[in-house]
Amino acid sequence: MMSKTPVQSDALAALRVRIDQLDQQLLSMLNQRASVAKEVGEIKRAEGSPFFRPDRVAQVIQKISAANPGPLLNDHVAAIWREIMSACLALESPQRVAVLGPQGTFCEQAALEFFGSAAELIYCANFDEVFHATTAGTAQFGVVGMENSTEGVVARSLDLFLRSPVHVVGEVSLLVRHNLLRLSNSLQDIEVVLAHPQALAQCQGWLSQHLPQAERRAVSSNAEGARLAASQANWAGIASERAAAQFGLHTVAHAIQDEAYNRTRFAVICLPQTMATPSASGRDCTSLVVSVPNRPGAVHDLLVPLKNHGVSMTRFESRPAKSGQWEYYFYIDIQGHISDAPVIAALKELQGLCAFYKVLGSYPVTD
Repeated sequence: MMSKTPVQSDALAALRVRIDQLDQQLLSMLNQRASVAKEVGEIKRAEGSPFFRPDRVAQVIQKISAANPGPLLNDHVAAIWREIMSACLALESPQRVAVLGPQGTFCEQAALEFFGSAAELIYCANFDEVFHATTAGTAQFGVVGMENSTEGVVARSLDLFLRSPVHVVGEVSLLVRHNLLRLSNSLQDIEVVLAHPQALAQCQGWLSQHLPQAERRAVSSNAEGARLAASQANWAGIASERAAAQFGLHTVAHAIQDEAYNRTRFAVICLPQTMATPSASGRDCTSLVVSVPNRPGAVHDLLVPLKNHGVSMTRFESRPAKSGQWEYYFYIDIQGHISDAPVIAALKELQGLCAFYKVLGSYPVTD
């Protein structure tokens, strides 16, 4: 290895001094921003207006990214500003967010991407508890899985939306990479693999090839599987790198999901009195659940209003009504905001055809 020349060492020392000076300037300006944010919080408190506005966060990040001269990448600028705004919001009013626990779940990761790390996370054993905490006011918001690009919808979340008063105000689309975690850095002598049922399904090809004799045991979350794997030498969990760090596990195999492009879509939920429907952003999704009388052609008729008014449908799922009469609820996602004229016209016509009709939310979509 070549040693630094005196000139190089002097230049490096000068650059480090410059960086230290810039850090102090940044810290001073961030605290100035935080002071202004506290004043904003006092005005919001007096007016009774919501503290957290994801549309405002998106506007600020979009404006900053558009003005970014580089060399920082826009994705990195967006991440930095989301954390700055999260820290400032915590001074106004910390946001309590219910997520699937324990620490290290992809649900937790989705919440941090949406709210920033200053949010106060409330860890729940299952999605039922996330809905209950959000409905009861223990949490102001909740984050729940909606669908996976490989395995389809999270059925329990759809069922819970049916009777819950919460609505969807945002979404997070998360690239999911599953890793095999274990106390020892070896694939030898693994007897049990623990993970959420969807994760086990998403990795079944890899597991069949590399661990055909191991029992596949479903648990409430991937992070719970990692926690349990940390207690038994012959057990392994399928979870995120965050979970590996959280529970002191080795990553024995990286990215073992069968599909490389594996994304999970999470919904951000709250009571309408906590946050009203976000304003139209220009790239929105409207979600609803409906049922129709059990007669020939009834399901086909649901699609006609959308076609007549030029509204695109992006998802159509059915779930049993559990009435014993072979009746179904249909979960539909359409492009556009509930305030858009074509959507208003299509939904008005569609509602007239339904025995049951409920809008689950109208919110900005993510890439």
